[in-house]
Amino acid sequence: MIAPALTMQAHAEGFPATQALAEKGFVVGAQARLLDSGESLGSIAPDQQMTPASVSKLYTAAAALAQWGPQKRFTTELRSSGAIVDGVLKGDLILDGGGDPGMTSEDYWLLIQGLAQRGIRRVDGRVLASQWRFGPVTCVTTDRCDARTRTRHAFDAQLTSTAVDFATWCMRVMPGEAEGVPARVTSCAGATPLTRVDNRVTTVSQGSTGISAERTTSGGEDTLVISGQIRMDSDPASVYRSSADPVEQTLVTVQSIMQDAGIAVTGGFSATSSRPGSESRVLSAVEGKPLQEQLLRMLNYSNNFMADTLALDLVNGTPSMQSAGAALDAFARDIPGHGPINLRSGSGLTPESHTSARGVTALLDHMYHQPALFPVFVAGMQTPVNGPMNFTRRGSERFQQNVMIKTGTLNEPVPVRAVAGYFRTLSGRWGAFTVMVNGRAPTPYINWTTTLEAVASDIDTMIASH
Repeated sequence: MIAPALTMQAHAEGFPATQALAEKGFVVGAQARLLDSGESLGSIAPDQQMTPASVSKLYTAAAALAQWGPQKRFTTELRSSGAIVDGVLKGDLILDGGGDPGMTSEDYWLLIQGLAQRGIRRVDGRVLASQWRFGPVTCVTTDRCDARTRTRHAFDAQLTSTAVDFATWCMRVMPGEAEGVPARVTSCAGATPLTRVDNRVTTVSQGSTGISAERTTSGGEDTLVISGQIRMDSDPASVYRSSADPVEQTLVTVQSIMQDAGIAVTGGFSATSSRPGSESRVLSAVEGKPLQEQLLRMLNYSNNFMADTLALDLVNGTPSMQSAGAALDAFARDIPGHGPINLRSGSGLTPESHTSARGVTALLDHMYHQPALFPVFVAGMQTPVNGPMNFTRRGSERFQQNVMIKTGTLNEPVPVRAVAGYFRTLSGRWGAFTVMVNGRAPTPYINWTTTLEAVASDIDTMIASH
């Protein structure tokens, strides 16, 4: 019994600052090792099952790269079995969503231009948005379930294979022409908002700009209630809130673009879960951005919609949050030395997801030894000194310049702060590390400053010592 205790104590010495968090009552799992030799540089309860939050996205990125490779593109199509006669499409036009996690309004504009280039000026039939691959996906978290009627966030977007703009409304708020008048509100993609806006923002000449927004839904219609004030000399402010029904958002977007393109529709716009028939032909198609570009955005900005959509795309059978998590679990179990895992989503929004510090570090080790995939995988992580998230700028300059990390955050039902990634030692060697901190109850709260300063102190010592 003495030898194992000594071994655990020796490993924990690699994380003295992080160990102090465990002594404050938080559950902590940590591990670090060099990737050329496999030498352990320290660990704290590395096999403890922990909630990883958005560190889960590393599994999603790795599984997607292993499944498809960096150049994978998802294709979105407009199909019909009707004939085109004198610029009129005689029959329904079907939007076949390809499960592209990154389809934007601009992509749909290109898709509609394909119709115009065929000379189509009217559709004698319906426009049907088909989400036969998946959607609407049943929500499994409180955030997403509540967001079906009301939200103040963008991260809780609903899921479908036929989405636009990450299933999120974007509005641009600009000062009015004089003090005291309402601000101007437009869509981020055009002059006219595509959903109802309740504009309560006032233009002011003094004070600071402060804008809040809530999306409410009643009778199937989304309303963005935007409140606050904006200074007359302020730049436009963008407001993002998730939509309640992303396929309906797609239909509204397509309708607007078709109107702008001068293409009339006689039969209206609606959603369907039916797959386009084999007799239908492709009238226009758009290939999304390569997977390597999608992962860069997904990881850098921790985009939950993209991560969960990719995880659903990985499913061979019927896509659901459960089957998406099972697909990620199956991938992870084939990684040498990984150990138990139970992921419930690709994004990490699910607090029921569990893995270990040893498991995440094994994933990082595995990807490091995939020479054709590693550059794309690591590119999505943040180097704190120049990454897009300011809160990661903690610790010494050496730490900030020599690590590439992915963070994860949850606040309910208990606080979660997780960070994992790679580091380069002063001699140029590569290492990998994982630290996950889980609360035992909603309180005490732990902030990112406390977590990252502890982690940075420990990893900085490893960088300097090797």
